[in-house]
Amino acid sequence: MLPLDTRVLADAQAVAEQACALISAAAAQAIAERGVFRIVLAGGTTPQQAYALLATTAQDWARWQVFWGDERCVPVADPQRNSQWRWSGAQHFPIPAELGAQIAATQYAQIVAQYLPFDLVLLGMGEDGHTASLFPGADFAQGLSVAVYHAPKPPVERVSLTIEALQACRQQLVLVTGAGKAQAVAAWRAGATLPIAAAVRADAWVLLDQAATC
Repeated sequence: MLPLDTRVLADAQAVAEQACALISAAAAQAIAERGVFRIVLAGGTTPQQAYALLATTAQDWARWQVFWGDERCVPVADPQRNSQWRWSGAQHFPIPAELGAQIAATQYAQIVAQYLPFDLVLLGMGEDGHTASLFPGADFAQGLSVAVYHAPKPPVERVSLTIEALQACRQQLVLVTGAGKAQAVAAWRAGATLPIAAAVRADAWVLLDQAATC
């Protein structure tokens, strides 16, 4: 079942714009209440559209603490790294995936544990219903971070926050766009056992474009 607060927007640009507005509002509230905004970023094209829009807005970047939901085990400067996206002025906590999956997972769990709960966790979804680097058929590990060795697309070695960590937040925001995701969205709506369904809380905000619902 999709969360109650699921919104269908015209296209990927509209999703990015709405996401930008929601993230900005969450940041302002968190900073006003606690003096810091802790956000977990998702990889993928649609979230990056929202990140680019955010970069053009007036934010109190010095009070942003930025984490990542998953990372590929490739060199730091590799363009495949999710952590290539940065906002100038924010404090960033990239996953040290260049050290190898197990070492990076262990170290990141120790880092993350110091900052929970997150204020906002962003999630995307793949065409197979995966989210972060939690793929169908894999065991959903306990703890805060997990080493992944058999991702269905290269690089096969990755690091991912677990469902426990992705849910340890004040709010989740899920962004899904494109016709290629429509089958997985329909399966999620029908109650299929998918990683995205396991990770997303009932109170999450979900933004879909029309193509993803056809």
